Amino acid sequence: MKTLTAAALSALLTFSGAAFAADAFPTFEVDPFWPKPLPNAYINGDPGGVTVDAQDHVWMVHRPKTIAKDMGTVGIAGKPDEAECCRQAPPVVEFDADGKFVQAWGGPSPTGQYQWPGTEHGITVDHENNVWICGNSDNQCLKFTRDGKFLLQIGKQGQTTGSLDETSLNHPAEARVWPATNEVFIADGYANRRVAVFDADTGKFKRMWGAYGNKPDDKAPRAEPAKRAAGPAPQQFDLVHCLKISNDGLVYVCDRRNNRIQVFTIDGKFVKEGFVAKATLSSGGTPYNMGFSGDKEQKYVIVGDLANGHLRLLNRQTMEEVPGSAFGQTGHGAGQFNGLHALATDSKGNVYVAETRAARLQKFMIKGGPK
Repeated sequence: MKTLTAAALSALLTFSGAAFAADAFPTFEVDPFWPKPLPNAYINGDPGGVTVDAQDHVWMVHRPKTIAKDMGTVGIAGKPDEAECCRQAPPVVEFDADGKFVQAWGGPSPTGQYQWPGTEHGITVDHENNVWICGNSDNQCLKFTRDGKFLLQIGKQGQTTGSLDETSLNHPAEARVWPATNEVFIADGYANRRVAVFDADTGKFKRMWGAYGNKPDDKAPRAEPAKRAAGPAPQQFDLVHCLKISNDGLVYVCDRRNNRIQVFTIDGKFVKEGFVAKATLSSGGTPYNMGFSGDKEQKYVIVGDLANGHLRLLNRQTMEEVPGSAFGQTGHGAGQFNGLHALATDSKGNVYVAETRAARLQKFMIKGGPK
């Protein structure tokens, strides 16, 4: 039986557009040994989000309730006598840059101090090292210290009056904090159709906007896939699934089911948009999440397209896809994607992908092109 040489393995695991110059855009190589195994016989469920902090530590929020679905109940969740297996990891898990476990915490409050979401969705670590978590089956986002001490809850379970509500959320996807104003921007978008902005310390409402900076309208029709792909762009968001803020202070919003990313100023003024495989007819849409390349100018937007099983690179200035830059395919192996749900990038330009159906994280190391 023949074995692959190191050079052959590297070639097999490297993804790039072969017809283009190596330095035309970033290229990546999957690290099949990242992250390291969790300690304490921990096992994680479906990841609801991934983020990278200022130390290049990688944080995952996962869904412990999905472990039984993914693995069956034998030996898991209180039944260690049935088999030698594993324990549910706490929902928030921190890894260092090498993929080594640092800590884990989170879950329902034993004192009722906060309402932990029923379905964990989205995580970020802000400029003050605080951790934000949202829940796309509930109406709240939570703020904790780095070691898990509760600080703030925005929104409450079961309380919402729609996209114009200034005190509640409705199935938010994730949050990001802009340090210059200490404001938290929330992709309030599984049921609501907006970006909602609050003071990051007090939770006081500041402003909101919908697609193109329009006033959010919950009554606006949601386009059918065929009409969405061929017709004029909808004037309202459909599913606001991700939100990222570039170093130069622009807010990038994944309007997932409309197959597009829209760009705004910090104040909510529309700047431009880019479509991601617009002709795709999947009802779920294409841009599930995104991040920025690691160069100083953040020249590229790296987009996770679940429907097509690709990572795609957009030119951040034009918001057009870079020809030949897309890589990956749907599958179960290293470098393939099974439920490409969340994405984050570190300071070096490496890409971290969270897959819900595979219940895993993958790291793609930057190999070529601008860094």
